[in-house]
Amino acid sequence: MSSRILLVSINTCSTPDPVFPLGLAQLTAALRAAGHEVRWNDVQVPGASIEETLADFRPHYTGISLRNIDDVLIRKQETYFEGLNALCARTRELAGCPVILGGSGFSIFPRELYEFSGADFGICGAGDQALVALISALETRRDVSAVPGLVWKQNGEVRINPPAAGTPSPELDDADRPAAVVDHYLRAGGMLNIQTQRGCAFRCCYCTYPVIEGRAHLRQPPEQVAEEFARAARLGAKYLFIVDSVFNATPGHVVEICEAIIQKHVKISWGCFLRPQGLTPELMQVMGRAGLAHIEFGTDSLSDEVLACYQKGFTFDDIQRSSELAHRHCIDYCHFLIAGGPGETLETLQEGFDQSRRLNGAIIMAVVGMRIYPGTSLFERALAEGRITRETNLLKPAYYLAKGLTQEAVFDRLQEFSRLCPNWIPGDPAPAYARLVERLRQRGIVGPLWGYFSMIQRLWPQGVPSSHSHAPA
Repeated sequence: MSSRILLVSINTCSTPDPVFPLGLAQLTAALRAAGHEVRWNDVQVPGASIEETLADFRPHYTGISLRNIDDVLIRKQETYFEGLNALCARTRELAGCPVILGGSGFSIFPRELYEFSGADFGICGAGDQALVALISALETRRDVSAVPGLVWKQNGEVRINPPAAGTPSPELDDADRPAAVVDHYLRAGGMLNIQTQRGCAFRCCYCTYPVIEGRAHLRQPPEQVAEEFARAARLGAKYLFIVDSVFNATPGHVVEICEAIIQKHVKISWGCFLRPQGLTPELMQVMGRAGLAHIEFGTDSLSDEVLACYQKGFTFDDIQRSSELAHRHCIDYCHFLIAGGPGETLETLQEGFDQSRRLNGAIIMAVVGMRIYPGTSLFERALAEGRITRETNLLKPAYYLAKGLTQEAVFDRLQEFSRLCPNWIPGDPAPAYARLVERLRQRGIVGPLWGYFSMIQRLWPQGVPSSHSHAPA
């Protein structure tokens, strides 16, 4: 059977840049392959409202994707799911069709968000094959209870099936990325995104990637990834970002992908998340030849003591070697840090700052406090220390700060570091940064903008004066 399926992206987070909803494209590929007609409604894209789309398209099923729960910023604590209940009710009222929730945010809190939203069904984990299976069962009035990752209510009780073992993300076609949506994100940032593998086998204490995608690395064929690069270039993208949790989880995978891109003669710059461990000159060279322009290292700390508590599995020596390789190959890079998590003290913060001076050309992006999510070892630690209970509703953001630290003390220390060294960009993004990003994107500048913000801090350590608010751009 063929059904009309509306996919809705409700992600409103646009800092530092709006992010193309790649998950919806993957769902679309699977649904189209099964013979269904798909339409999108993305709240960030100007155009028809959800009410207008429902009236015009008259879907048989509506899927709502929740990408982010909150901004993961301890001071701001902006959340993105409050309107979910009203949206589900409005959709059911206007279209009379089942509402199905999914997305990475939903996969972290499936029970809580299912109960909060009033949706008919939810799918946690990879949704492309599961959504096809669910719709097939609903169309033919078969039992849905065996659908992998399904969240539903049976005899008044919420049931949650384990996600499927998983498959690599499906191959995409131009039709899986609606032209109007692509055009919007290219105008806003000049960039699209690509996934080369699902899953993460690492054990970082706070991380939800294994919860969302599982621990097995499920890789796409290199030729398929290279074609994705070529297709993005044809669509007008000037820059790509690889959204894998850790692109270099397996060096062989990186080499195969890069060689396929090189052999296909795709000329486009890109960035990715890398683990600062296991990099070699040969690996860095092949990534550079394939177009690598910037690296975002998931470093988290520059203190070996804290790295051990964070369960990172590498040391500062690894970080320094990785940084030197990036610097030597003229690739922009930054280290993301989480200040104040387990094992942190004011002394380890100072140690991290001192160590940062040994990293040539590094930008340091530091946030305060470690967000607590269910399914992580940090959750179990916070539970054992009496900071939370199993009944604590973590949809309301809760943060872990090591004993003896306060967020004010950590923020003060990070601000001190940024005054001493402008390549430290601490805490929540300042309004000046958001304005700067918007102006630079409007001028067609793509890629990371850390260097511009570091320049602002160097020129105006106390903040940008209002009379100079447009000077850096």
